[in-house]
Amino acid sequence: MNKHAKWIIPAVSILIGVLIGFLFAGDGPPREQVVNSNPLMRGGEGASGQGGSFGLASASQGTRHVITEGMSIQDAVAAASPGDVIEVHPGTYKETVYIDKNNITMTGVVTRGKWPTLNGEKKLNDAFLYSGDNIVIENFKIMNYKGNGVMGQAGNNFIIRNNWIIDAGVYGIFPEFGKNGIIEHNILTGIEDAAIYVGMCDNVDVLHNEVYGNVAGIEIENSRHSLVEGNYTYDNAGGILVFITPGLPIKTNYDVIIRNNFVLNNNHENFAIPGSIVAGVPSGTGVMVMAADDVVIENNIISGNDNVGILITDLSQVGDVSADPGSEPNPDRLVILDNVMHSNGNNPIGELKALMLTQMSRRGPDILDTGKGVDKCIHNGGRYRTFGTGNYAPCNQAELTTASIQTMTLDEPAPAFKIEAENEEGYNRIVGERAFFAVCSGCHAYNVLMVGPPVAEIQEAYEDDPEGIAAYIAEPYKVREGFPEMPPQAYLSEETRLAAAKHMLRVIE
Repeated sequence: MNKHAKWIIPAVSILIGVLIGFLFAGDGPPREQVVNSNPLMRGGEGASGQGGSFGLASASQGTRHVITEGMSIQDAVAAASPGDVIEVHPGTYKETVYIDKNNITMTGVVTRGKWPTLNGEKKLNDAFLYSGDNIVIENFKIMNYKGNGVMGQAGNNFIIRNNWIIDAGVYGIFPEFGKNGIIEHNILTGIEDAAIYVGMCDNVDVLHNEVYGNVAGIEIENSRHSLVEGNYTYDNAGGILVFITPGLPIKTNYDVIIRNNFVLNNNHENFAIPGSIVAGVPSGTGVMVMAADDVVIENNIISGNDNVGILITDLSQVGDVSADPGSEPNPDRLVILDNVMHSNGNNPIGELKALMLTQMSRRGPDILDTGKGVDKCIHNGGRYRTFGTGNYAPCNQAELTTASIQTMTLDEPAPAFKIEAENEEGYNRIVGERAFFAVCSGCHAYNVLMVGPPVAEIQEAYEDDPEGIAAYIAEPYKVREGFPEMPPQAYLSEETRLAAAKHMLRVIE
């Protein structure tokens, strides 16, 4: 865990939040020795390799582009250079914005309660997609999109903060496969999967956000070194989730701190896509840890969650654990320290209700552990109503407290990813793999249903036809009932789409 970070963005309230970043950086490949740093950027625009200092320092050195209602935000991105600020004034903007350059600050100006508002009218899929390093997105109202409010695809050093995201589709804020980021002081509601979803990332802080009326409030999935602190999560089906999803390229989820959060009354109906993993989260769940390791739950107020306050379980929750032997199925080394817990479990449902009836009780526990995993401990466990914690040892609070850890972000900005390959074939294989990690795996696991169909089913449908997949990626159409319509990924180059399709057909779990 990073205990001596050199930069910290201070918390201002318990109701809002931050985040940003996206893919790689560079120009098209030479034919022999190939060194490239951003193959997903169209034509390599903006891929100068300039790192700058993480945060806002580099932005002030560039040009300020002022956008008012009636103008195009995307046109400003096209005109911008690394280090520039795009300043968007109040008004309604009906567009998807692709940020495919490094060191861009996208800042809204809120005047007398009037926000710059991106409205997808339930016709557009995404509000912001970013694929550059050192990106800031702040001070926007985002509403009525079908897919995502803000999605990052392998960008490093991102900040997403002070945004208001309403009914933005599957995910509200969704950094995928990035390093070193902050998501803070955002308000999110009406999201049908996770309001804040940190997927396959490293070193991300999720701070002081307000999330309510979603299926999942905050989800840390297959990620490492995450801090979830000072958030207000209420009236979701599940408040805070720390998951391993099998079938994804990253197989682990560990070193997560859940600290100083309000996790209250998360009893909303679960309205997730039927059959998806998050659809299996019981309504009334405060905190849920599934198969993740080295998770510390400390100093939270967890109250009024009708099913259970804290649920710890293994991958049997999502089906056959042998389906992905690379994902170790059990939650190990869990630490529970000094949480305030009351009025949880008043109306347990499903399997928990049946389990508690075997104990002659109609009430669920504050803490339920299904019994898998090793080396767990709890401090002052007698203060909680627990079930299945017989293998927990007493915690040494003085040794295990996380109070000295101020951030999980890195001391220095994460470097841009660079592709090195001996020839074009090797280059294209790496491009395809990273595009799959950063874009495709956000919705497609190998043999587990997420948002879209499993990769194994796509392989069966297309067999030796990567061109068919690449064409579908650019211009998708409704194929299967029970799945949301796939958004077009035409912003990816033709070469990148084909490389991703070829990789998808090679994937074996």
